[in-house]
Amino acid sequence: MMKDRIVVLGAAESGVGAAVLALKKGFEVFVSDMGMIKPEYKSMLEQYAIEWEEGHHTEEKILNAKEIIKSPGIPENAPMIIKAKEAGIPIINEIEFAGRYTHAKMICITGSNGKTTTTSLIYHIFKNAGYNVGLAGNIGRSLALQIAEGKEYDYYIIELSSFQLDNMYKFRANIAVLLNITPDHLDRYNNSMQEYTDAKMRILQNQTEEDAFVYWADDPIIAKELKKYGIKSQLCPFSILKKNGMIGYINDGHYVIERPTPFNMEQESLSLHGKHNMYNSLAAGIAAHLSGIKDETLKQSLGDFEGVEHRLENVARVGGVQYINDSKATNVDACWYALESMTTPTILIIGGKDKGNDYNAIKDLVKTKCAGLVFLGADNTKLHNFFDGMGIPIADTHSMKDCVAECVKMAKPGYTVLLSPCCASFDLFKNMEDRGEQFKELVRAL
Repeated sequence: MMKDRIVVLGAAESGVGAAVLALKKGFEVFVSDMGMIKPEYKSMLEQYAIEWEEGHHTEEKILNAKEIIKSPGIPENAPMIIKAKEAGIPIINEIEFAGRYTHAKMICITGSNGKTTTTSLIYHIFKNAGYNVGLAGNIGRSLALQIAEGKEYDYYIIELSSFQLDNMYKFRANIAVLLNITPDHLDRYNNSMQEYTDAKMRILQNQTEEDAFVYWADDPIIAKELKKYGIKSQLCPFSILKKNGMIGYINDGHYVIERPTPFNMEQESLSLHGKHNMYNSLAAGIAAHLSGIKDETLKQSLGDFEGVEHRLENVARVGGVQYINDSKATNVDACWYALESMTTPTILIIGGKDKGNDYNAIKDLVKTKCAGLVFLGADNTKLHNFFDGMGIPIADTHSMKDCVAECVKMAKPGYTVLLSPCCASFDLFKNMEDRGEQFKELVRAL
């Protein structure tokens, strides 16, 4: 009997994980990547004797698939995706595929900002509570690979990007967390905010009365979208302010969750600070509380979480200047949150691969908080056009070494230097981690 054939497009963490799981589930598997495959992923494919190609796609080996598993980074308008759709081949992603082979409860987190912090915090709380829990999605190891390796978890905490949600159809989140919706990745969505919003709202699909939807009630886009959906799951809205109907909020210096049982702790005891982190802490606490985690563990975990690398990470204080790495701020809204939490004159490092950014959102904060701007990108023209007339000192740089040197020149004792770029990193760096690591290395060498 011939085996059903699965083709995986893209051979990084998610693609290779999907390929290994497909092989273990008895499919014939072929992996194709238009780019070059990293050595560690090649060796994994070799280890399982999975056929692969790199640098091109061979049509006849792809268009005979029963199903295609597409890596999130591949856009819907890529030529091979268009051909596959024309051939009527179903296209899914790794998480959709992996979800077929586990009975674990799924706690899924999406939003334009705060995903990684919230996902990591929920995982931290569950681990502290002694729950049998895995971490997957946009963070950690691929869900498919963990399932292929026989990991039997009761819960998975999964960070989901809009790109991942695009190719998910039957997957169900037992607890869906939606933090916010602000402009991001619009270049992938025909510059349509509605298309991007629709992708984020897919986190609700397939939820039942047994499930819960945790969301920030003050987000104007979410509020508007909710009216369009006949939501079956239990609604769990949260806000920074105490208001009717909120399941969680901050009130009079206290962090409060009202349901399913009352919980509160002093806001001062939370390990994460800044307004945006209040949202993240509320979302994480509610998801944990709904999952039956005891008050004592919840209180301890919300108080001892160390935060996420590359997200408002204190690097060092040099010559009275505090250096902060927020390389994960790859959109304007993330930079807004970072600037909003600054309490000293700030030198802001901004720039990179622009995803259709509108800098008006941070204009007022730049005026009130920034003592200088350092542009860091291959092409900083758009930044110059927007910020040059604001009367703030500006430096133009094209490498992290020059950027840090300009920051040292601009910053006085008592200032903060904040790397919060608003942009993707691919113009000058391998990824946002590489950008953050280079920044930290140069700062620590000052």
